[in-house]
Amino acid sequence: MIQVQDKIISSDIFEKQFVCDLNACKGACCVEGDSGAPLLKEEKKILEDIYQKVKPYMRKEGITAIENQGVGVYDSDGDLTTPLVNNGECAFVTYENGISKCTIEKAYLDGKIDFRKPISCHLFPIRIKEYRDFDALNYEE
Repeated sequence: MIQVQDKIISSDIFEKQFVCDLNACKGACCVEGDSGAPLLKEEKKILEDIYQKVKPYMRKEGITAIENQGVGVYDSDGDLTTPLVNNGECAFVTYENGISKCTIEKAYLDGKIDFRKPISCHLFPIRIKEYRDFDALNYEE
């Protein structure tokens, strides 16, 4: 572990080699795991504000999940996350040629919104866990 100001960084982040290769992983980060993508409270508010503009890009299962659960839910650890479809993929996922894609990012790339996607999605496989006195940055496998 390395500490930089109020951040504690796992040594795995420095030791593991990782890069997003969408053609290799097929967007697995959007569909695997037991929780949705971690959200900051301010990101939940943004998602509430832009939902109607993202909705046309979404699958009906994702729309149903969000309309039943909201754009943010608390997982079993008490962390705010995106909701899941049937305890599987993120509600905001869509599929193109067998690859998981983010509907938030699709709306952004089409110029419909000015928010690209949650920071946890940008940083994956690095996950940030906020604690009272510090933030922990960990490598998620």
